[in-house]
Amino acid sequence: MLNLVNYLYIISAGLFVLSLKWLNSPVSARRGVFAGEIGMLVAVTGAFIQAYPVYNLEWIVSAIVIGTAVGIPIAYIMPMTAVPQRTALSHACGALAAALVGTAELYQRQPKAAEELSGFVMVALMLETLLGFLTFTGSLMAMGKLQEVLPQRPITYKNQNLVNFFLFAIAVVLAVRLILVPTDTYLFPFFALLSLLFGVLLIIPIGGADMPTVIAILNSYAGLSACAMGFVLGNKLLVVAGALDGSSGLILSIIMCKAMNRSFTNVLFGAFGQIQTSTAKQEQRNVRSASPEEAASILESAGSVIIVPGYGLAVAQAQHKIRELYDNLMRRGVNVKFAIHPVAGRMPGHMNVLLAEADIPYDRLVEMDEINGEFPQCDVALVIGANDVTNPKARTDKGSPIYGMPILDVDKAHTVMVIKRSMNPGFAGIDNDLYYMDKTLMLFGDAKGFVTEIVKELPARAAA
Repeated sequence: MLNLVNYLYIISAGLFVLSLKWLNSPVSARRGVFAGEIGMLVAVTGAFIQAYPVYNLEWIVSAIVIGTAVGIPIAYIMPMTAVPQRTALSHACGALAAALVGTAELYQRQPKAAEELSGFVMVALMLETLLGFLTFTGSLMAMGKLQEVLPQRPITYKNQNLVNFFLFAIAVVLAVRLILVPTDTYLFPFFALLSLLFGVLLIIPIGGADMPTVIAILNSYAGLSACAMGFVLGNKLLVVAGALDGSSGLILSIIMCKAMNRSFTNVLFGAFGQIQTSTAKQEQRNVRSASPEEAASILESAGSVIIVPGYGLAVAQAQHKIRELYDNLMRRGVNVKFAIHPVAGRMPGHMNVLLAEADIPYDRLVEMDEINGEFPQCDVALVIGANDVTNPKARTDKGSPIYGMPILDVDKAHTVMVIKRSMNPGFAGIDNDLYYMDKTLMLFGDAKGFVTEIVKELPARAAA
């Protein structure tokens, strides 16, 4: 039986690795999801065999039934725009589970904790519970900001970082004491409360623009907590799966920070996203606007069009109307491509998945580094709901909070059209100079409604 469990764990670990590999591309992403699901099923099966005979089976089955009853409706009902929130909630649940398992292990092995919990296991247990508890509350705060239940702008106060580090230091001191003297369990509730509080205080000063990166970091923490839990429970697959989760989350965080030209410390402690005081003055500048009829005329006469999707497109659920516009222009001989910024939307790959849902061909979705060279030859750049990732300030204004961030070179296109509800600043809290350029036309309105009007105008103009 032990050999069978080891084989099942090896198969499961292999499927987890393949899942991460296949999720790298939209073409193989569906296969990657299936591989991950099958790998988890094999892992759970192996865990049941290893624990045979399984005690308290009725409680385990009840938890599986409840989890299934909650999870399936969430998967079907949750709109595409709320996937980051759901991801944050999943991290919260997984981290809390790891922390509670660690808590149970500490108290279950009393009063012989000194003999049953070695120094190495206690280090892993403290790390598991620390990361688990802070990831739980931190993920809930991230979900609240993404859902706009909490303010998306940073919540700050004087000496905030100093207070946070002080509380964290106290938690570490308590952890060290528990490692040295595992029987001092009366300290653990204080340690747990400080960990929970630190998770809240760590996230509230971070702005909504950085929540995608924060989610990736929290994903890494949850994975490391699961990895530590594997050492505590003596489960090799948990160690492997947690390490994969932790490392992939960390790598994703690094990629996203690089895409924004930001550091971890700036993301976590920079209070990025405060409204800039100069915004009100900048909004007095003149802008040019256009109607759906005028926009349709410009698109119809273009030879090449690059569409730049952003979070506004996701909010309006305009992906299917964008597909109609894409088909209409392609039939007229217009070369249409989509420029995808690495942090467009609220999660990496958000725009890819959204556009794939509307069956837009994968080869038309072009990453920033590849598409930027085409903007100077592009007749029309159509920006739909994207803001900070198209802001020329990132190149020119050294005082801007987004200075140095790689952006899409939309301003280099011959004509720029921007579909936006208003002139409000984006997540970074600054005005976008693109909107005030002579070549830019603002198309004010809901993305789905405005694109619908453009699509209606194109056949009408063709018939005329």
